Amino acid sequence: MATFEDTATIIASGFRKTGLTDELIAGFQGVVYQYYQEHGRVLPWRRTSDPYHILVSEIMLQQTQVERVLTKYELFLARFPNFEDLSRTSLREILKVWQGLGYNRRAKALQAIARQVVAEFDGRLPADRHLLQTLPGIGPATAGAVLAFAFEQPVIFLETNIRRVFLHFFYPAEDKTPDKMLLPLIILTLDSQRVRHWYYALMDYGAMLKKTVPNPNRRSAHYARQSPFRGSDREIRSQILQIFLARPELTESALLAQLQADQRRSLRIIQQLVKEGFLLRQEGRYRLTSR
Repeated sequence: MATFEDTATIIASGFRKTGLTDELIAGFQGVVYQYYQEHGRVLPWRRTSDPYHILVSEIMLQQTQVERVLTKYELFLARFPNFEDLSRTSLREILKVWQGLGYNRRAKALQAIARQVVAEFDGRLPADRHLLQTLPGIGPATAGAVLAFAFEQPVIFLETNIRRVFLHFFYPAEDKTPDKMLLPLIILTLDSQRVRHWYYALMDYGAMLKKTVPNPNRRSAHYARQSPFRGSDREIRSQILQIFLARPELTESALLAQLQADQRRSLRIIQQLVKEGFLLRQEGRYRLTSR
């Protein structure tokens, strides 16, 4: 009986010889669906098609491992069950629930999205790619995921696990493969009758590949290794926001004393947080923005 890797090798060989035939498409879909049927992940955001719930999960999953999102997703929805509730909530309250997920810009983006959806779309997330991408923090991949999972639209999108699968099956020996070479394959292999399940299956197969073979994404033209968190600007940003979640306001000198980092670097990051709307500076004191 052929293993998953045997089938991947056969498909890669056939693709090099003949291009993408109907037979290869059927074989590719078959092996991905077989893995999903036997090993598919049971995740809470896969049990709903509510656009708000799907959006929250997709924003949380940006650059963050599934395991970490699982600790926050249902807690966040319990505290902020819909766009209306989230739009009325202070940034402080959102960040309190968000703690542990990192990349706090995403929390602020969710707040801004909620306010825009309530103000401009009567509290309903638009089922349109162009409109979705006008909302803060939503790029092509997140917009595509929302359209596929919340609205079952046969859209084409590419994220890290999906990229990994197509590189593994169709370009296993090439380096610096650009996404423009993968997109036609994603279009031609899409199961337009089961869009949600097809993308879930691709993502789970890609998550498996990360653990079992040398990461195919390193052969992508778009691959960039994430810099370490410790000692980074991201760590200092996180420390600053943690300080203000515990203290209502601080003078600049008191804040710098708590950071115990290079003063010039800390001041630069503080000013970035002010510019981005996380912090307010008034009369020499800083505090979290109330909005």
